[in-house]
Amino acid sequence: MLTPSTYTAALWLMILSMLCWGSWANTFKLTGKWRFELFYFDYAFGVLLAAIAAALTFGSTGEGFSFQDNLMIAGRTQIAYALGAGLIFNLANMLLVAAISIAGLAVAFPVGIGLALVVGVIWNYFLSPQGNPILLTLGVILVMIAIVVDAMAYSAHAAKRRKGSRGVGLKGILLCLISGLLMGSFYPLVTMSMQGDILALGPYSVAFIFAIGVFVSTLVYNLYFMNLPIEGEPISLAAYFQGNLKQHGLGILGGIVWCTGAIANFAAASTPKTVQVGPAISYAIGQGATMISALWGLLVWREFAGAVPRVRLLLACMLVFFVGGLTLLSLAPLYVK
Repeated sequence: MLTPSTYTAALWLMILSMLCWGSWANTFKLTGKWRFELFYFDYAFGVLLAAIAAALTFGSTGEGFSFQDNLMIAGRTQIAYALGAGLIFNLANMLLVAAISIAGLAVAFPVGIGLALVVGVIWNYFLSPQGNPILLTLGVILVMIAIVVDAMAYSAHAAKRRKGSRGVGLKGILLCLISGLLMGSFYPLVTMSMQGDILALGPYSVAFIFAIGVFVSTLVYNLYFMNLPIEGEPISLAAYFQGNLKQHGLGILGGIVWCTGAIANFAAASTPKTVQVGPAISYAIGQGATMISALWGLLVWREFAGAVPRVRLLLACMLVFFVGGLTLLSLAPLYVK
């Protein structure tokens, strides 16, 4: 398997992960009025497609075990962790896409993924303590402040647009929070699947099993969301076949982009301990996607167009806190006590 052996190589992979995780949701925005439930069928297929392609290329070259060899000797417990991670992530991500359809990118990612970052970093650090704990703690605190500030900005803006009605605004925030709690729980399972010496899964094997969990669970979860939708009327499976080539293509592309980021992140987390990256740092920097997606929502999709000065000030503060928090998290591996 091809894996990084230096912090510089791992850092570039983490940056790639951040860009992919922060940009894939644009494919959903580009589908127009295409329901998120229908979009998600193609998205899940794209995730599986990218995982298979990476496993058969990068996972089958380089030093050490190949992807196929790794799967043959991996422990059942590790495989179960990877599959469980896919199941949990998928429910969290479906709720996130639903939140995007209601609240937009500039809110769903900073609140949902920001909370996931806090939960995931803390849990991953206890599983594999690498990096400076003081810098990690300060970084997490700044990200938490950014989440609160962004939620305040969205609540104020939503109330103004709807002439004081906070129902939809609260719904969007709740979806983000539930998604974030679940999202922060999947990566520690990925970490546990990559522990255990000979029985451990490599990054490409984890991605493959994880993708199977995403694809299979989509068929189950979507039965619920299509019949008891979060927003709008119930829809039938026949509606999926009424989509055009562009909508289906964007869904598959979204899954490929997200999975590319996941594979880069898993590979970065698999660096030797002497490099001092570790799962907590890799996950934290990858979740810098919150900044990327927030900028997409603010600058490209204009989700806060017409916001009053107070809301604009809150958004500026949110960006400053996020940048500060992510900077501290990025420096944590370089100043180990």
